[in-house]
Amino acid sequence: MGVKPAGPPITPAGMAALKARYDHLLGTERPAIVEIVSWAAGNGDRSENGDYLYGRKKMREIDRELAHLARRMKVLRVVDPAAAVDRKRVFFGARVTIADEDDNHQTVQLVGDDEQDAAAGRIGWNAPLARALRGAAVGDVRVVALPSGSREWEVMAIAYD
Repeated sequence: MGVKPAGPPITPAGMAALKARYDHLLGTERPAIVEIVSWAAGNGDRSENGDYLYGRKKMREIDRELAHLARRMKVLRVVDPAAAVDRKRVFFGARVTIADEDDNHQTVQLVGDDEQDAAAGRIGWNAPLARALRGAAVGDVRVVALPSGSREWEVMAIAYD
């Protein structure tokens, strides 16, 4: 029996959010839909019963999302950014302030792909910018190939929560 390969990384907060979503679906949304479907099924002809048909469709969607979340939580590997040993380089969980050629500053945090949110400044571990920043130190310049063309970013600061 071999060692289980390490799965994709996720922060503790990201895992907690996935678990909270799973618990909400399983404990709140699904029981509510089951109740509606049961009530609608008791009203007779199911083939023309909108509540029944919609409820069954919604239950399938919830079950699909529950299965997806369960699979993801099983393979993901929780990595706590606060436990980072080398805080002078960019690794998973780092909050990095970068500047482009026009001296526009931006702060991003490298997080798991399951918790990325560009509007909140969280970029996925496998995003082009995150891949380019991996291992960088303050003062390093990294070139990122984007669909709109290559851009240079200089690392201005690195922090770990």
